[in-house]
Amino acid sequence: MKVKKMLGLVLAATLAIGVLSACGSNTDKNATDSKDTAPGKAGEIYFLNFKPEIAETYKNIAKDYEAETGVKVKVVTAAAGTYETTLKSEVAKKDAPTIFQINGPVGYDAWKDYTLDLKDTKLYSYLSDQSLAVSSEDGVYGIPYVVEGYGIIYNDAIMQKYFALADKAVAISSAAEINNFATLKAVVEDMTAKKDQLGIKGVFSSTSLGAGEQWRWQSHLANIPLHYEFNDNTEFDNSTLAGLASDEITFKYGDNFKNLFDLYINNSVTTGKLLGSKTVTDSMAEFALGQSAMVQNGNWAWGQIGEVEGNTVEADNIKYLPMYTGMPGEEKQGLAIGTENYFSINSKVSAEKQAASVAFLEWLFSSEKGKSYVTNDLGFIAPFNTFTEAEKPADPLAKEVSTWMEKDLVSVPWTFAAFPSEEFKNYFGDALLEYAQGNKSWDDVVKIVIDSWKSERTK
Repeated sequence: MKVKKMLGLVLAATLAIGVLSACGSNTDKNATDSKDTAPGKAGEIYFLNFKPEIAETYKNIAKDYEAETGVKVKVVTAAAGTYETTLKSEVAKKDAPTIFQINGPVGYDAWKDYTLDLKDTKLYSYLSDQSLAVSSEDGVYGIPYVVEGYGIIYNDAIMQKYFALADKAVAISSAAEINNFATLKAVVEDMTAKKDQLGIKGVFSSTSLGAGEQWRWQSHLANIPLHYEFNDNTEFDNSTLAGLASDEITFKYGDNFKNLFDLYINNSVTTGKLLGSKTVTDSMAEFALGQSAMVQNGNWAWGQIGEVEGNTVEADNIKYLPMYTGMPGEEKQGLAIGTENYFSINSKVSAEKQAASVAFLEWLFSSEKGKSYVTNDLGFIAPFNTFTEAEKPADPLAKEVSTWMEKDLVSVPWTFAAFPSEEFKNYFGDALLEYAQGNKSWDDVVKIVIDSWKSERTK
């Protein structure tokens, strides 16, 4: 697999805060600290957890691990929104966390004096794609443990019905053969012309543009062209860091955004003038009820499909396409795959505790009991080759993300983490609504995007 580096998948708000420039001097990352030799009995490690909603599960995991290995795992969970503050406090203690979490390359930059090089561990070797890890020079300092993805979800039952038509206007015979914008556009527009034959109201679900409902477009769709714009800046290792360093943008690939956005609104269940009243819930219900064949969303949306009363979409017919916009070479583009969750090992604790901490994580992601917890209790799409198909999450969209990660394609990182503010996204989304309603030109939208990025970034 050749999934492109996704080291910049971080929350922009967190990054903007100065993320705790690490509490120590520029010492060797792999050196141990003698302060750890006193407290804490041998065979005990300390995991500082990021997510309160899964704290009890981690405590159960710790109990099972201790029963099996004799190694005690102390689990402490930071209160919501306080992880960085808690970590800063805890690493200063003699009994410091041995396992903690960073949120990408900026998180690594803040904590690089506390992160152990993991390149020679089994944990790193387990990654389905090692370019997902947070690395620097020849070292590996953060291991991703859960990923999510988004793209164009389609109902293959409707697509098969279309491809079975004797008078279809395209030469391909399945949705799986769509691999660029030109082909997608040809299929979608022909399906619109034949929507009565297909029994749908529109090819795409409604492009939800109500206030607070625009994130699929001003964040997720905008991620595609802005990733490519920032990726052109070779000064940076990845597009997110380039975006964070950019006080201005040109919206270089704005026309590519327009390509797909126009395809959505011109082939939709709802006309453009009415999209301001539509919500994501409306959009997902239209798809679930078979009123549309496609909808842009992430793997978290299965509940919004499967739980709709009257749902007609069978799990086996839920499939994904990448968000093609007409970029050169997009035949090799995959889904937008991302995470903000990486494990690091504290390089300041003893070598014994480092090894015991790595062993715990390797057990969690390779043993039968550990993997069962990961899939069934934590609900993670884990990016490790230790999981068989039967051991991966059962919902069909999670399965699809896992399948796309295994393809010989380039996934698009979550560059929207670098967007300057919520206000920027709101300006962008409101401009898109006015464009869809016919009240603004595309040039107006481009100007608003460029100007609001600059004004928000330089405040």
